[in-house]
Amino acid sequence: MESQLDIRLFGKWDTKVEIRDPSLKKYISLSPVYLPHSGGRHEHRRFGKSRVSITERLINNIMRPGKNKGKKILAYNIVKMAFEIIAGKTGENPLQVLVRAIENSAPREETTRIMYGGIVYYVAVDISPQRRVDLALRHIVEGASAAAFNNPRPIEEALADEIISAATGDQKSFAVKRKEEIERIALSSR
Repeated sequence: MESQLDIRLFGKWDTKVEIRDPSLKKYISLSPVYLPHSGGRHEHRRFGKSRVSITERLINNIMRPGKNKGKKILAYNIVKMAFEIIAGKTGENPLQVLVRAIENSAPREETTRIMYGGIVYYVAVDISPQRRVDLALRHIVEGASAAAFNNPRPIEEALADEIISAATGDQKSFAVKRKEEIERIALSSR
């Protein structure tokens, strides 16, 4: 008789989460891991980062250049505390709230520059699902770090509030505002 291992994120939360957006299903990895730290083993494989746990990708985004650059343990603790705050405020699985936040803050189209005979055109293009997840994570972290910068409020609270407001689709969320702005610019350049 085989024993089934129950691997939980941070030892607390289940990774059985529903992803409503069908295009993002392949690119949001919810594989159960003890510790979200792959050590860059995905780096040289094509679409390798789509197999990395979404929590680890959030942690890696927090390690942006500046105060937190290269400090993975610090980023790990920030995400862990933010998940505790999310669970306390919403009473839901924080991983589910994060996935909903990514779905709500991932832009669907953006603009690109096309040069033709010395003239520059801006053309609206659809965004690949991999880039949609990347942009959503980046905007969530940018919003949290902007809210915590020069503020007595810690980054953990700012990150938790940003994830919760992005999950509900609130217009106060930096990530949702950026998504609307990117899509509005793309709509005007069609």
